[in-house]
Amino acid sequence: MVQEIRTNEPQYVCVVAIEKVTGNQDEEIMTLGVSADDAKNQAMQLLADNYQCQEAQILELMQQAKIEPIGQWCVPKIREE
Repeated sequence: MVQEIRTNEPQYVCVVAIEKVTGNQDEEIMTLGVSADDAKNQAMQLLADNYQCQEAQILELMQQAKIEPIGQWCVPKIREE
């Protein structure tokens, strides 16, 4: 699934380590949302739909998820002359 950054809207990223699901130590998923709850809900939906995680497993993974604003990552730097 590909998500696109929208300009002039608040954006949040939710990063979930899925090592316990896939067995790959460094594997994680990232979802974007216009709010922290939106990013979290999209991650939970992705875990259910793509990884067939059950509710208890999703809740456990989400307890360790990182949710933060990403606006500072996406703002172009102003060049000073």
